[in-house]
Amino acid sequence: MSRIGKEPITIPQGVEVKVDRSQVQVKGPKGELRVDLHSKIDMSVDNGVIQLKKIDNSRTAREQWGLRRTLVNNAVIGVSKGFDKALEVVGVGYKVDLQGKTIVLNVGYSHPVKIDLPVGIEAKVEKNRITLSGIDKQAVGELAAVIRRVRPPEPYKGKGIKYENEQIRRKAGKSGKK
Repeated sequence: MSRIGKEPITIPQGVEVKVDRSQVQVKGPKGELRVDLHSKIDMSVDNGVIQLKKIDNSRTAREQWGLRRTLVNNAVIGVSKGFDKALEVVGVGYKVDLQGKTIVLNVGYSHPVKIDLPVGIEAKVEKNRITLSGIDKQAVGELAAVIRRVRPPEPYKGKGIKYENEQIRRKAGKSGKK
């Protein structure tokens, strides 16, 4: 039995939830998101609480139960609080700049790398720290992964683009002559 699926979702103040047959529409102060429901999952909204239930006990229903609960919960949190992801650029001469809706990275290549921000995601750049924010957790995380992939941190000096709380396992490197 799914431990995640059976947990109820409390709806915060100012968030509206509408359930259709195949979609859940979540509106809040930060925006609006839609989450697709699976045909084997039934959803009910009562007194500010969302509860998801399996229609039958098939493998598909059990798999989708916890997943759909998490997706709906992320939508509720996203439209009420939003999601943030922070990245740090570490390295001598590495720079980050925000030009309108484009992040420009100078990270040791012969050319600057430009990444356009998708709709619904905002970025702030302070020194060598990038903070991405938006209401869609998946979109914020995917953009952070795309930015990190430009220059992943290397294990010898720790140079590159890393998540804010990421621990990089360092290697010793070569020993000199004795």
